[in-house]
Amino acid sequence: MMSGKQGDGEHLTISIKDDKMGYDNPAMEQPSQVKNRKISNATSHEKVAVELANNINGYNKNTHPDNSLTSVSTNSLKLHKKPEKEYDPYDHREVKHPTTYWETLVHMLKASLGTGILAMPDAFHNAGYVVATIGTIVIGFLCTYTIHILISTEYELCRRKKLPSMNYPATAQAAVEEGPPAIRKIAPYVPVICNIFLLMYQIGSCCIYVVFISSNIKDVVDHYHGMHYGEPSFDIRYYMLIFLLPLILINWVRNLKYLAPLSTLANIVTLISFAIIFYYMFSEVPDIHDRVAVAPFKSMPLFFGTVLFAMEAIGVVMPLENEMKEPVKFGSAFGVLNCAMLPITLLYTFVGFFGYLKYGSDVKGSITLSLPPGDVLAQSARVMLAFAIFVTHAVSCYVAFDITWRQYVGPKVVKGKIFWEYIVRTGLVFITIILAIAIPDLELFISLIGALCLSTMGLSFPALLQLFTFWNEYEGVQFVLFFLKNLTIILIALLGFLVGTATSVQAIIVKFFAPL
Repeated sequence: MMSGKQGDGEHLTISIKDDKMGYDNPAMEQPSQVKNRKISNATSHEKVAVELANNINGYNKNTHPDNSLTSVSTNSLKLHKKPEKEYDPYDHREVKHPTTYWETLVHMLKASLGTGILAMPDAFHNAGYVVATIGTIVIGFLCTYTIHILISTEYELCRRKKLPSMNYPATAQAAVEEGPPAIRKIAPYVPVICNIFLLMYQIGSCCIYVVFISSNIKDVVDHYHGMHYGEPSFDIRYYMLIFLLPLILINWVRNLKYLAPLSTLANIVTLISFAIIFYYMFSEVPDIHDRVAVAPFKSMPLFFGTVLFAMEAIGVVMPLENEMKEPVKFGSAFGVLNCAMLPITLLYTFVGFFGYLKYGSDVKGSITLSLPPGDVLAQSARVMLAFAIFVTHAVSCYVAFDITWRQYVGPKVVKGKIFWEYIVRTGLVFITIILAIAIPDLELFISLIGALCLSTMGLSFPALLQLFTFWNEYEGVQFVLFFLKNLTIILIALLGFLVGTATSVQAIIVKFFAPL
């Protein structure tokens, strides 16, 4: 199955996502629930002490004016009170179906391993094998670190607000409310910004899946159609239109549990397909001196966007952590995050390096398109992965529907909710098809979504949220170091966002719209 990861979120066969968490985690707070939550400075013990002292004084003054007890005051009253335990969000989470350490690790691996891994050889082609190897490891470390600071920021905000858990938009809003006074007025709008980027990411991922399915099926049909009939191939856009109705029908499935059998089958055929791809990748490997070590700078932004799309799983990390039976084991030294991201980073580097070494400048946006067109084994891998991504489209589009319906459309519908739900589902599929028809290039689409959405949601936003949350916690040199560390991450993300998006858009315009 393919991912960006949640990057792509497409591998998840269970209903766990940021805006859906209320189903399995009733205690999770949405932004509207967090907005006006305040914590009193006085503890319940202190209030009882004052009330008790006042009652005693009132009794003495009214019934025993000459009694020596009239000298008793709240200051002299000695009450032995037990210190109140500091609030720990992990102790207050009530999850209906909590996941174990190993279950969460598997989900994290599935969410991070997807479409992106098939695009890694092309990413190495855009940067050169030396730069790409170092860059992939650095980006992997950066993604892991920003996920760590996002999870720790959520925990700290939950502790302050005395809430068991929060989703991404709620965490962002709470962080802005804790930040510098000048920015607090924009806090109510922050969840909307987060949802916009999440929607863009999910819909963009679905567009990539449409392009992937159509490209691979087109290659198979072109080979056999041309071989037997000698006629020219159809444009890829016709294949996208052919898949419109099947995609609408599978996206009409209203409960993810009914997709579970198809998703399980998709996981199996994905593993088989990867074995076939590795077989071709390690057959007759050329000499490394025939490949470019450092590519021209103009293509490196495409590398950044592709790797970020491939490795980033920011959309699923908070739901996974919130659903754990022992959430403290998610971000620990040998926790789920580190134990998942280390092999993922090494695997992506491995596939990118040897895939580029095998196919060089001839590598396509997906390595499946570079496999020998005349081999039945290669054609079967294309068809199997096309089926797997077909199922993945429904899972990923489900996330986009959930945000759209629950946050915006559903609350406004009074009658005919089922009818309008199907309209929204159908509309989202139409949007993915239209955008895929407009930009039917796998490489450029992946790079665009990575640079546009994941550099913001995956890198800059976590650094900003940590900066705002702990704005008043540091002083002097500590604050300077803390500020510079987060500023560095934000600047890297901003550079990737601006240069990566501009490069991708420019390439798209040149390839598809310049002749017009």
